[in-house]
Amino acid sequence: MTNNAPASQSKKQVVVAMFFIALLFFILGFVTWLNGSLIPFLKIVCNLNDFQALWVTFAFYIAYTVMALPSAAVLSRIGYKNGMTASLGVMAVGALMFIPAAKTSYYGLFLLALFTLATGMTLMQTAINPYIVCIGSRESAAMRISIMGLFNKGAGIVVPMVFTALILSGIDQSSTSTAALAAMDQIARDALRADLASRLVTPYIVMAIGLVIFMAIIHFSSLPDLDLQDEDQSSTTRFGVLQFPQLVLGALTLFAYVGVEVIAGDTIGLYGQHLGVQHFLKLTSYTMGFMVLGYLLGAVAIPKFLSQKNALILSAVCGLIFVLGVINSSSADSGIAQALVGWTGVPVVPNSVMFLAMLGFANALVWPAVWPLALEGLGKYTAAGSALLIMGIAGGAILPMAYGHFSDSSGAQNAYWVMLPCYAMILFYALKGHKISSWK
Repeated sequence: MTNNAPASQSKKQVVVAMFFIALLFFILGFVTWLNGSLIPFLKIVCNLNDFQALWVTFAFYIAYTVMALPSAAVLSRIGYKNGMTASLGVMAVGALMFIPAAKTSYYGLFLLALFTLATGMTLMQTAINPYIVCIGSRESAAMRISIMGLFNKGAGIVVPMVFTALILSGIDQSSTSTAALAAMDQIARDALRADLASRLVTPYIVMAIGLVIFMAIIHFSSLPDLDLQDEDQSSTTRFGVLQFPQLVLGALTLFAYVGVEVIAGDTIGLYGQHLGVQHFLKLTSYTMGFMVLGYLLGAVAIPKFLSQKNALILSAVCGLIFVLGVINSSSADSGIAQALVGWTGVPVVPNSVMFLAMLGFANALVWPAVWPLALEGLGKYTAAGSALLIMGIAGGAILPMAYGHFSDSSGAQNAYWVMLPCYAMILFYALKGHKISSWK
């Protein structure tokens, strides 16, 4: 593969390019991890059970499967930089669609708005992930993606706090608990839900304006485009990207990974709500905080001290251990959080919640490690291969729904077993899957 545009840039120009990509990763993180607070919020506003509330993740992440190949076609036509610009415009439209959804409190409109937002994000993800891989050496690609992840998950720490401050300002949060809502008469519940829904209008108008501003910034920036060419034209076949086992298995690994990442980040608020944890809308910040620690490890250790393969192995093993911790911990314990209070100020929460948050650390290095391993040797298939990997994000649509089903039927804590086979898949890819070069 040649990468003519970025390769010809000076070190300063590459740093500038990474700055703009970091900005886009922050935007992606801000919008993505808003879902963790939005799910329990819409559960109240639209009177939903856990399974129904997790249609938020389905509507959001299924867009990555539906729109990934169209996004690759768009990029091949208009280029990577223009694709990034267009993606911000689509996201702005999605943000504006929250206005009629909030005015009517109709859940279907919320889901359509989320799908539109995610459509723009699919185009952006399809552009920026191969961009950050190809802008430097493959051996350090996971390190660069880890740095970008700091911006993405840093936004995930900030957004639940901002959401809670803006949306629940002036409201006694104890009045939004399941028990408090059940104790209200129908008129009081309807009034509270209408008031909460109306509070979404201003934040999403501000978001739309911000996205349009960033759209202009990217359009007029000096960000170079990519020129990806195939090194060996004879390696192509009529099966296209499906000829690469490490890519197909990588997409399945990302399916499993995104599923567990979304479960850990987006259901922690629901789980905390079930346990009666105060400020449960902020709990996504816990998971994102541990993810930031993981990305810091990746930025410092890869590839100098930790190979991309060993980073995947570490992630899978930690994931299996922490899931067992979630399932088997008492929901009344708080020893882990209590140990952190003295030097972090972390509010005390049950141990099972802390193990769920610690999955953020286990998940952090999976995405950075899989991308360079899966895209190795794809040449001109890089854009299509990127689209296939992006389609793996459908795991964030389907696996949380499975969790929601089992949560309603067998209990919120026991339902986390659905993550165990996912971490087993990640471990398989780390040990063997990424090395398979032929289907024969």
